[in-house]
Amino acid sequence: MNINLTLFGQTIAFAIFVWFCMKLVWPPVTAAMAARQKKIADGLDAAGRAQQDLKLAQDKVTNTLRETKEQAAQIIEQANKQANAIVEEAKQQARAEGERLVASARAEIEQEVNRARDQLRSQVAALAVAGAEKILESQVDAKVHNELVEKLASQL
Repeated sequence: MNINLTLFGQTIAFAIFVWFCMKLVWPPVTAAMAARQKKIADGLDAAGRAQQDLKLAQDKVTNTLRETKEQAAQIIEQANKQANAIVEEAKQQARAEGERLVASARAEIEQEVNRARDQLRSQVAALAVAGAEKILESQVDAKVHNELVEKLASQL
């Protein structure tokens, strides 16, 4: 066995094997690696876009939340103003009602005072007639001396 011939045969077998691999095995492997590389790159791009979309969504949520808080604050402020206006209106109505009640009470008191005066006048007139009768020891006619009694009552 000739070592050179064996070495030469192995070299030719290796060259055929390399040629076979380059023609039949290597193209599908490189195509699969390229496809895998493209798939990984697409996945990384999609992840980058997803991160950007997430950041935009978070910014939008933050802005929406801020706007919503501002609107809520405005609504609360309007509600407070409206509540204060209602309270002030109720106070004014209560004051007006109180003044009306006071005026009504004053008018009623005035009427009661006038009634009491009239009753007192009539009682004073009766006492004056009774006193005059006792002083004169005779009966005094109230109809005749009505003018005198009226003067006396008006002076009181």
